[in-house]
Amino acid sequence: MASAREFGAKGDGITDDTQALQRAIDETGVLELENGSYRIFAPLLLDTTRRGYVGVRGAQGTSRIVMTGPGPALRIVGDHQGTANPASFQEHTWERERFPVLAGFEILGRHAEADGVELFRTVQCTIQNVLIRECRYGIHLVDRNRNPIIANSHIYRCLDSGIFFDAVNLHQAIIVGNHISYCARAGIRQLNGDVHNVQITGNDIEYNSGYTEGSSGEVVLEVPDDGLISEYMLAGNTLQATPDAAGANLIMTGRALPDDSSIRVVSITGNVIGDRDKCIVMQHAHRAIAITGNTIYSGTSASLELTHCEQVAITGNTVNHSPWQRGQNDVGGVVLEDCQDCALTGNILTGLAWGDGARGGAITLTHCSGVAVSDCQLVSPIHRGVYVESSTQCRIANNTILNRRADAAMKCGVEIAGDSRNNLVQHNLIQAGSAGGVICDEGHGIVLNNTITA
Repeated sequence: MASAREFGAKGDGITDDTQALQRAIDETGVLELENGSYRIFAPLLLDTTRRGYVGVRGAQGTSRIVMTGPGPALRIVGDHQGTANPASFQEHTWERERFPVLAGFEILGRHAEADGVELFRTVQCTIQNVLIRECRYGIHLVDRNRNPIIANSHIYRCLDSGIFFDAVNLHQAIIVGNHISYCARAGIRQLNGDVHNVQITGNDIEYNSGYTEGSSGEVVLEVPDDGLISEYMLAGNTLQATPDAAGANLIMTGRALPDDSSIRVVSITGNVIGDRDKCIVMQHAHRAIAITGNTIYSGTSASLELTHCEQVAITGNTVNHSPWQRGQNDVGGVVLEDCQDCALTGNILTGLAWGDGARGGAITLTHCSGVAVSDCQLVSPIHRGVYVESSTQCRIANNTILNRRADAAMKCGVEIAGDSRNNLVQHNLIQAGSAGGVICDEGHGIVLNNTITA
C-alpha cells in the first residue's frame, strides 16, 4: 500500500490525477488517499482479475475524488460467475478477488453522466463510511454480484438513483445505517434482474423526487420485462418526502405471469413511511408478502395501493395524517383492486379521505375476492369506513368504525356496491352516518349481528 502522492497525484482539486491514481492501483492494489481533492477525467479501474485484491482507503473523510468525466469514478471488476454457495466458487475468487473494501472518502460528480462506484461480478464488496454526491448513480451494480454490504454511508443528491440494481443477478445484499436522500429518481432502485435476499435496515431514505420520466420514490423496485423481486426485508427505515412529490415512498411493480410471481417473499416491517403522493404501491405481488407494524402517514392520494396482488398480510399498522397536519384536509386511504386472498387485520386508520360521495372509503376493495378486513379501528373516515365494489367472498368483521369529529360527513360505516356477491358483514361496531350503518343490497352479501350506534 502506498500513498497516491507517491505516484505523482497532487490532490489539489485542479490537476488531472487520473493516471497517477491508476498507477497507484495497478502497482499496489490498495489506493490510499491522503487529505486532498483528487480530480479525475476517466474511471479508475480496480480489476481484481489482473491485479488481485484491491481497495481504496481515505483519510477519515478528508479525501475526495472529483469525477469530471462520464462513467464511474471507481469501477471494480471481478470474475465470479457462481452463486453464494461455496461449491460454486472458483479458487481464483478466494485467492485474488474477494472482499474489495472502500472506506473513508468522498466521491463528487462533476459531469452529467458521472457515477460513483460500479460493481461488476464482485464478491463481498464492502462500502462503508463513504460520501457519494451529485453523481448520476451513487452505487451501480451490474451483471452479477454476490454479498455486497453498503453501510454507514451518505449517498446524496444523485441525478438518478442512489443505489441502482441494474438488471443484475444479485443475492445476499445488506444496506444498513445509511443516509440516502435528495436523489431525483430513487434512493434505492431495482430495474429487472434476478435479485434475492436483500436487507434494507436502519436507513434514512428521504426526499427522493423530481424525476419526470418514470417512477420515483424512496425505494423503487420494478421488473416489467424480466427477473424477480424476492426475499426483500425493509425494516426500521424512515421513508419520507413531501406531500406534493409525485410517485410513492415505496414502489414494487411486477408483471403478470401465468404460474408464478415476479414479486414474492417480502417483509415491510417497523418503518416510518409517508409525506408523499402515495406511500406504498404494489402491483403483481404474490406469495408471502407482509406489511406489518409500520407508521404510514400523509399519503396525499393513497396510503396503500395494491393492484393484482395475492396473499398480502397488512397487519398492525397505523395509517393516518401527520400530527402537525391536524385540522387540515385529511388525506389517503387503503385501496385494493383486483386482489385475492389478502388480509387487513388489527390496523388503526384515522381520518382517511379516499373516495367521494358516490364511492370509496378509508378501505376500498374493488374487484377483489377472498379479502378479509377484521379487527381494525377506523376512526373518522371522511366518506365511508369500508367500501366494497364488485367483489366476492370478502369478509368485513369485528371492526370498530366511529366518527370523532363534529362536522361529520361520513355516509355510512360499510357499503357493499356494484356487482358484488357472497360477502359477509358481521360483528362490527359502527356509528351510523348520514345514510345509516351498513348499506348492502340483497344479493351482495349477508349482514349479521352488527351494532349500529347513533
